[in-house]
Amino acid sequence: MRLREIIFCILCIVAAGGLIYWGSSRLDGINAQRSEMKLIMNEPLENAPPSLAFATVALGAFRGLVVDVLWIRADQLKEEGKFFDARQLAEWITLLQPRFAAVWNFHAWNMAYNISVAIPASRPQERWQWVKNGYELLRDKGIEKNPRSLQLYRELAWIFQHKIGGVMDDAHKYYKLQLYHTMKPLLGPETQEYYKALADAPKELSDILQKPDVAKFVNELASADIAFAKPAQLVDNYISIRQQPQRFSQQAFAVIDKYRDTKTLEEFDTFAKAYYLRHTLKLEPQFMVQLNGKYGPIDYNDPNRILPLDWTLADVHAIYWAALGLQRAPSNKESIDELNTDRIVFHSLQNLYRTGKMIIYTSRIPEKNDPCNIIERQSVFLFPDLRMFDRFDQALRELAKKYAGVEGNEESLRVAHRNSLKRAVLLFYQAGHIDKALETYNMLRREYPTDADVQVSLAEYARNRFINELSSMGLNDATEIITIMLHEAYYRYAVYDDDEAFGREKMAREVYDYYQNRFGDEGVDRIVLPDFEVLRYVGIISFLNDLRYPDDVRQNLIERIRIERPQLYEKLNQQDEYFRQEMEKQESTQQ
Repeated sequence: MRLREIIFCILCIVAAGGLIYWGSSRLDGINAQRSEMKLIMNEPLENAPPSLAFATVALGAFRGLVVDVLWIRADQLKEEGKFFDARQLAEWITLLQPRFAAVWNFHAWNMAYNISVAIPASRPQERWQWVKNGYELLRDKGIEKNPRSLQLYRELAWIFQHKIGGVMDDAHKYYKLQLYHTMKPLLGPETQEYYKALADAPKELSDILQKPDVAKFVNELASADIAFAKPAQLVDNYISIRQQPQRFSQQAFAVIDKYRDTKTLEEFDTFAKAYYLRHTLKLEPQFMVQLNGKYGPIDYNDPNRILPLDWTLADVHAIYWAALGLQRAPSNKESIDELNTDRIVFHSLQNLYRTGKMIIYTSRIPEKNDPCNIIERQSVFLFPDLRMFDRFDQALRELAKKYAGVEGNEESLRVAHRNSLKRAVLLFYQAGHIDKALETYNMLRREYPTDADVQVSLAEYARNRFINELSSMGLNDATEIITIMLHEAYYRYAVYDDDEAFGREKMAREVYDYYQNRFGDEGVDRIVLPDFEVLRYVGIISFLNDLRYPDDVRQNLIERIRIERPQLYEKLNQQDEYFRQEMEKQESTQQ
C-alpha cells in the first residue's frame, strides 16, 4: 500500500474517532433534553406485577413486544365484556407507550362508554364518575404527552359532544347538570369583556400576591381557616367555598364579607377563576375569548357586539377541544382525522342552534318499584337558540371552501349545508320570523336549485316539511316543534291574532301528547319531555327574550296574559319564581 493511502486511512480513523468522541460528549445533554421533553419511554412501571416489571426492564428495547401482547389481551378482555380488567392493562400500555395515541383513546372510550353503561342508570353519579375519568384521562394525561395528536383532541371532543351533549345515555341529563354545576361558579357576566379579564388575569399565585391588598386578603383568609394556609390548595378551596360552604369556618366567610364589593376581592376572584380554568379544567381563557369571537352569537340590537358562548353546555366544550386540536396538529386536508374533527365543530354549532338554551327544573317521576312514591330531582331541558344559526352557516361555508376539490369531502359538506338550510327555514317560519325564513329559503333555492323540495312556495314548503318531521320525530325534533310553535303562539297572542295563537298552542299540545304517548313509557326520562307547563313557560320566555320583536309587542303579551288569562299568569309567576330561586341559588354559590 502506498504511503499516501496509508496516511489517508489514518486520517479517516482519527476523524472517525474524533466524531465518535464529540458525539458521545453530547449524549448526556441530548438525554437530558429528551427527559425534559418527556421523550423517555423506559421509566419503571409503578404498581405492576413483578413479572411485568421484570419483563419490561429485562427486554429493554424489546418492550414493544410486551406492548403487543398486552394490547391483544386488552382487546380480548374488552370483547369478552371484562372492561375493568381491560382498563388495568390499558393503564400499563399507556405507561409503556405514552406516545401511542390509540391506547389513550382505547382507555378513555372503555371508561366513558363501556364501564359507565355497565352501571345501572339508577346510579347516575357512578356513571358520571367513569365518564369523567374517561375525558380527564385524555385531557390531563394523553394530550399532555401527545400535544400534536389530533386523534386525542377529536376523541375528547367526541365524548363531550356525543356522550354528555347527546341523548343516547340514560343518564345524559345528569351529565349535563354536572357540567353545568362545574362551570357555572367560574363564569360571570355574559360579556366578552369578562372573558378578556380572565385571559388577562395573572397566571400564577405568586404574581397576584405581588399586589399588597390581595396579599393582605389571602393572609387574613389563611388566618381565619387553615384550609387556605397551603398555597397549593388555596385556589381549589376558594372555588370550593362556593359549592361546599359546610367545609369551611364562619370566620372565612366573615373575611370574604369584609372584602365584598372591593377591587381587591374582584381581582383575586378573577385570578382564582382563571387559574382554576387553566390548571384544573385545562381551558385557556385566551382561547375561549377567540372562540367566543368566532362562534358567539351576534347581538340583534348591536350587530357589532358579539356575545359569548354558553360554556356550561357540552357542545361548547366539544368545539373548544376540536378547534384546539386543529390549531396544534399539522394540517392535512386529505386526512380523515382532520375532516372528522372539523365535523365535530360544525355539528356542535348545529346542536347549539337546535338545542343551545338550557333551563334547570324539578322533574317529578314515580319510583320504579313503588309508583305511588313520587321522586323529585333536578333535570334539564334544552331548546333552540336561533341566534346561533348564522354562526353555524358561516362555519359550514368556510369548511366547504377548505375542502373544495377534495374528492368525497366537498360533496358530503354540500349535502350537510343543504339539509341545514332546509331545517332552518322551518324553524324560522314556525318562530314567526317570516323575513328570516324567506331569506334563508331564497338562499336555499338559489344555491340548490335542483332540489325538488324547494320548487314550491315558502308556506307550502314549511307545511310539507312539518308533516315529514312528524312522521320521524325524535327528541330534538319534538323540542323544536313544540317550543318554537309556542313561541309563535304567544307572538300571535301579543298582536291580537287570537285564532292563530289558539291554533298553534293547541297544535303544540297535540304534538306533545303524541310524542309522550309514543316515548313516555320508556322507563327512564332519557327522551321524555318535561311537563307541558314547563314547555309553556319556555315558549313565553323564548318570545320575551327574542330581541327581533319590538319591546312594546313583548310587553303587550305580559299585559294581555295578566288581564285576560289570570290563571295562566299565576302559573307563570309561580314557574318564574321557581326558576328565579334556582338562579339565586346558583348565583349565591358565586358570591
